[in-house]
This record gives sequence, structure tokens and C-alpha cells, in this order.
Amino acid sequence: MKKHQWIMYVVGAILLGALVWLVHTRVHFQWSVFRDQLQHVDWRRIVLGVAMVVFCYWLRAARWAVLLKPQKKVSSLVLLGSQVIGFTAVALFGRLADLVRPYLVARRTNLPLSSQIAVYTVERMFDLGAMALIFSSALLLASDRATLPHHEALQHTALGGLAVTFVLAIFAISVRASGRAIAGFAEKTLGSLSPALGHSAGTKIRAFRDGLDSIATLGDFFRAMGLSLLMWGLITQAYLETTRAFVLSPQLSSMTLARCMVLMAASMVGSMVQLPVIGWFTQIGVTTGVMQRIFHVQFEPALACGTMLLIVTFMCVIPVGLIWARVEHVSLKKVSEQSEHFSNEDAEPTPAVSEA
Repeated sequence: MKKHQWIMYVVGAILLGALVWLVHTRVHFQWSVFRDQLQHVDWRRIVLGVAMVVFCYWLRAARWAVLLKPQKKVSSLVLLGSQVIGFTAVALFGRLADLVRPYLVARRTNLPLSSQIAVYTVERMFDLGAMALIFSSALLLASDRATLPHHEALQHTALGGLAVTFVLAIFAISVRASGRAIAGFAEKTLGSLSPALGHSAGTKIRAFRDGLDSIATLGDFFRAMGLSLLMWGLITQAYLETTRAFVLSPQLSSMTLARCMVLMAASMVGSMVQLPVIGWFTQIGVTTGVMQRIFHVQFEPALACGTMLLIVTFMCVIPVGLIWARVEHVSLKKVSEQSEHFSNEDAEPTPAVSEA
């Protein structure tokens, strides 16, 4: 394990320990209230939320197939297993396993790993753009936006999100048109400060430029964007269904779209540094804290809802992914290690067979 990974684990463990100590010393936890919240959950909403999230894995596969079309025409069903297994690896091993999906796609399609990392980069761009559009639209147009806590700050954040999305779109168009020249300029400018920084920036811009080649036509762009908006719209609805399932909490059962977007944004921030197992608790802690402090939800239902949100939106893929990996003889641990190794070495992927 690399040194920076150990540092992340130690920091995560310290933060988790501090959170547990704070809860233990400052909060009087009522197990009976917590139990009642779970006993009276509207499980139909939970099942619907899980179904939406699971369907999104097919949407991810369909979007990857669109971005892959200039290199190779592949069915979305062929790529579905790579998405499911890849997100299972992330759920179990944290963001360090983010490159499992491009690694598995490269292995499945016999394409260079570097090309699939480029597709992955563009996929992240579509995710960011779609999420920013949904988030900003909900906060700017929602009928209850004036009742949100710190609503003026949230309005400015929404406008900022739209501005950032516009700037990123302009940057992407510029890189697509003159990526080599921009990479050279970045290398020269940043290289005067640090040769390593300049080289890294130039390499990343060229990789991003190569990834943008995956958008062959304007039609492909609109298909990828449409799939992205549909996917994030369903994920947002899954958050809404999960929170509204807690019928004993007035604040949760009447959750509005605008308020849900604030909770969802906090959850996304909490998942940015996702460490194995520890990350589950930090993400629950972030969402629980937001529900408590911003929406004034009692601690027990907030904790129950935060835990259920993690299960529905992030962990529900684990059982399916483990079975799928077993069927395809894929060792999640090995494929996580190999994806990171080959991405660093820019080598070609080799089979990651299971230890069984």
C-alpha cells in the first residue's frame, strides 16, 4: 500500500473516531426512537429508490457505449457488468478503485486502457454538467426556495454552478479545437514554476483532448447529455423517495426537491474522499449533520435516514456486483490493484482472475 493511502486511512480513522466521541459525549441517543423510525419506514419508497439507482447502472453503460462508438461499436449490455463490478469495487475499497471501470471495459473490448481512462474523464464531465444543471435549476426555480435556510447564499451557489458549467463547456470546446496548443502553453507556463507541474498539466490536457474525441457528432453529445440528465434525475428522485419514506418525521416525510438538493450536495461532498468502510460512516455523518443542523431533524431519524440513503444510493449494488464478479471470475481486490498499476504504467490490462 502506498504512503499516501496510509495517510488517508489514518486521517479517516481519526475523523471517524472524533465523530464517534462527539456523538457519544454530546448526544443522548434514544434507541427506541431509532427503532420506531425504521419499523415504520415506507418500504415501497425504499424499493422504488433502489430500482431507480440500479436502472442508472444500465444508463451508465449506455452512455459509455455512446462515448465508445468512435473506437468500437459495443452494446450497452456488454458494458453493464463492468459498471456494476466497478461501482462495487468503489463501494468496498473507496475512490482508490475508481479506475476499475475503465480497466474492465478496456479488458472486455480489447482497447487500450489509456483510451478508456479518457472516456472516463469525459464521463465525469457529463456527470458534473448534468448535476450542476439539476442542482441550479431546482434551487433557482423551486416554489419553496425562499424558505430554504441561507437561501440567498444557496441562490448565489446555484448561479455559480451554472457559471462554472458554462466555463467548463467553453474550456472543453477550446480543448477539442486546440488541445495540443493549450497543453503546450500550460506546460510552458506552469513549467516555469515547476517542471513536474507543467508536465502533469500538459499530460492531463492531452488526455482530456483524446477523451473528447469520443464525442464524434453533435447527436452523440446530445445522447450522452440526455442519458446523464435522466440518470441524475433518477438519482435525485431516489434521494427524495428515501427521505420521504421516513413517515414518522415531519421534516423528512415532507421533503421538497430544493431541500433534497441541499442534502444531496452534502452527500456528494462527503463521498468525494471515499475510504474503505470508514467512508461509509463519514458519509452518514455528513448527511445526518445536514439534516440535524439545517433541516432541524431529530438525531435518531436523521441517523436512520442517512444510513438508508447510503444503502440505497451507494451500497445496494454490492450484492449484485459480488455475484457478477464471481460469475466472471474477477477478483475485486486484484482488479483494483491492477487498474491503478496499469494506469500509472500506461500498460495494457491483463486478466484479473479470482483467487478461488
